[in-house]
Amino acid sequence: MGMNARQQAIQAIASTYHQLDNLDFRTEHIKDLFGVNVFHEEEQKARLPKPVFKALQKTIKLGVPLDPTVADAVASAMKDWAIEHGATHYTHLFQPMTGLTAEKHDSFLNPTGTGAAIAEFSGKELVKGEPDASSFPSGGIRATFEARGYTGWDPTSPAYIRETPNGATLVIPTVFVSWTGEALDKKTPLLRSMEALSTQALRILRLFGNTEAKKVYTTVGPEQEYFLIDKNFVYSRPDLLNAGRTVFGAKPPKGQELEDQYFGTIPERVIACMADAEAEMFKLGIPVKTRHNEVAPSQYEIAPIFEDSNLATDHNQLTMDVLRRTAEKYDLVCLMHEKPFAGINGSGKHNNWSMSTDTGENLLNPGDTPHDNAQFLVYCVAVIRAVAKYPELLRVSVASAGNDHRLGANEAPPAIISIFLGDQLQDVMDQLERSDLKSTKQGGFMEVGVSVLPKLPKDAGDRNRTSPFAFTGNKFEFRAVGSSFSISGPNVVLNTIVAESLDFIATKLEGDTKGGKPLAKAIQDLLPGILKESKKVVFNGDGYSEEWHKEAEKRGLPNLKNTVDAIPTLIRKDTIDLFGKYKVLSERELNARYTIFCESYVKTVNIEANLMLSMGKTMILPAAVRYQGQVATAVNAAKAAGVDASAQVDHLKELTAALTTFQKALAALEKAHGHHADGTPYDHAKHFRDHVLPKMADLRTAADSLETMVADDLWPLPTYQEMLFIK
Repeated sequence: MGMNARQQAIQAIASTYHQLDNLDFRTEHIKDLFGVNVFHEEEQKARLPKPVFKALQKTIKLGVPLDPTVADAVASAMKDWAIEHGATHYTHLFQPMTGLTAEKHDSFLNPTGTGAAIAEFSGKELVKGEPDASSFPSGGIRATFEARGYTGWDPTSPAYIRETPNGATLVIPTVFVSWTGEALDKKTPLLRSMEALSTQALRILRLFGNTEAKKVYTTVGPEQEYFLIDKNFVYSRPDLLNAGRTVFGAKPPKGQELEDQYFGTIPERVIACMADAEAEMFKLGIPVKTRHNEVAPSQYEIAPIFEDSNLATDHNQLTMDVLRRTAEKYDLVCLMHEKPFAGINGSGKHNNWSMSTDTGENLLNPGDTPHDNAQFLVYCVAVIRAVAKYPELLRVSVASAGNDHRLGANEAPPAIISIFLGDQLQDVMDQLERSDLKSTKQGGFMEVGVSVLPKLPKDAGDRNRTSPFAFTGNKFEFRAVGSSFSISGPNVVLNTIVAESLDFIATKLEGDTKGGKPLAKAIQDLLPGILKESKKVVFNGDGYSEEWHKEAEKRGLPNLKNTVDAIPTLIRKDTIDLFGKYKVLSERELNARYTIFCESYVKTVNIEANLMLSMGKTMILPAAVRYQGQVATAVNAAKAAGVDASAQVDHLKELTAALTTFQKALAALEKAHGHHADGTPYDHAKHFRDHVLPKMADLRTAADSLETMVADDLWPLPTYQEMLFIK
């Protein structure tokens, strides 16, 4: 009795016992769990007639169209397998432009009309669905009253079983398109971009004499950062509950400065939650490998092994879903926002990207022979050229209102897109630019052959935590991706811009070799010029430094500091030409995404502004006024008793001044928020950035100042100190 919600939350946490030993890996080993709920290749081979299995594998691995009779056989086997696993329904899972996943469940049950029922699932139902789903963002591509939305089976991402307390569901990964075939989702452009890159990458391989590879996949291993906060705190904070981040909160006495959280001992409740989530991921075939404490208090990370981009994207969406669901079992809430707490590390999703053949060769892996090194350098230079030519596209691919709070501080890379190569690879590239390749740095080896290219150790790079795009041995790490993002968008951009770069290089080399020039000579003549044009984007230093920002400006590198600055890149002519050329996104699809980006930004900031106004008026202001009354009463009592009250009077004046500042800031935000811009969605986005966000910042400063002054027993919101350190 007499406790506020914050105090009740602390008491609830202190008095709750959590059952943590829910798993026993001694009786069921993880190797026996892996993939048990996935209709994977081995399961398909065991259940499908041999001709059907071979036809399906050709579709999955080579993109051969699927025959309807094959689809019927696959559907029948898939249904039987799912029912054996307890499934009663199936769903076509798709990825709308919200960045989340969506699903509508249909029962296998089909009444016969004689009072009985049978379980049916046809090839037609497997291959195509009609969820309508008209309320998802479409950017004008489809009007609610006139257009259908269709899901189409993606056989390259295997179906799986999702277990729930009362039954299970067969989940079929799908694309989501309009009735005119335009992409309404994030999966369709990703598949198109992967195909575009494969086509161009194979041209390079053929020049090097590789006739075995039939396809090149882009591979991704996305590291997922997240926070785990006790649900009692989250339920006591409307901002965390509705926006996923704290719009108010004073800096705690202790943050991450002691570096005692990073790689530290994982708390028992947290590691129990992690193990439970991982067990579920193993069943779903997600190859999670690493878990650890991250830098900020109550921040953690999970990382998988590399997979092809499409499957990695699906698995990352599943990973976020499993983490959220599992956290609830342990009275925790998993926060995926890029910056849930100001002043400490935000959460990213490091997108480790590479290219591999269907025969298992990593094309960004430095080789052991001059031939391999020449091939590696061609692909590596292609990536450098792509990033140098299209940095704005990479920037807009990681743009969001949430990521704007994260980029540029606390180990998150800056908004300026640059490449980190590391000393050794940088030295090789410098020699290559000078057409003078003779040696490798750092005790490396020299092997001068026909191609005059040096032998490179496999770890030819290091990490730079301030670089948005770093070479890390056999891959590039795109660190600017936000933790809540679908990795589809960033990988669509990466795949497409690298496809264009490979196309450029392949065309030049094909022309030269057809003219009689040896391949090694053609490479040595071509790459130096590309490096001279592209080296402006290479930077191996501190991306946070003011010197780099000045240097980047001199180099002509774009510095799109916020989402609103970046959005117009989507509808520039060169963007439309690029995505149109490789059939990844049409002009109409790009314009739709431009509109959706604007609307998403406006909606996000609008929700946060509403939260600040509501919490400010109903929680912070009443607490501050109540405390002001208590101090005023104490001052009057002291004066009446004839006691010197000068110190209390000074405190009352300071408190009153802070309260006045807060009330003025509250009124200013309300006024700015109430005056909406006219015009296009982009005009609205600019209004929220230029007029609403600054007032939100002012109000937060005023509120956080009050938090440090108001009596602790009166402050209504769980504090940073409590949320981050009470586990």
